[in-house]
Amino acid sequence: MKIQEIREIIKLVDGSSINEFTYEAEGTKIKLKKNVGVSAETGSSDANTHQILSPMVGTFYQSPSPEEPAYVQVGTKVTADQVVCIVEAMKLFNEIEAEVDGEIAEILVKDGQLVEYGQPLFLVKTN
Repeated sequence: MKIQEIREIIKLVDGSSINEFTYEAEGTKIKLKKNVGVSAETGSSDANTHQILSPMVGTFYQSPSPEEPAYVQVGTKVTADQVVCIVEAMKLFNEIEAEVDGEIAEILVKDGQLVEYGQPLFLVKTN
């Protein structure tokens, strides 16, 4: 299966009402699963609240190493370019920035937790 065909399948599933899709052919298996209902759970309807979303599938870490303190805690004031966590994917440690100026209102995942693409990690109260 070519990458373009996989991209087309992703677009079709994303634009449809189905939540999960599995495809198997010639020893290849593709399983797609939508992350549904997350925004309703996290209270993102507040106009002054911004969600920091995971840009990839990986492992969430609150600090640069186990011996060091967390980048942020609830109540921490952040700037748009400030690192708030790391998402590790395939031995690459990706620094995630706040994206907005504000204050950390809620941390939605636990340290060491596996996160999905697009999963909310933090709620930031903006001014």
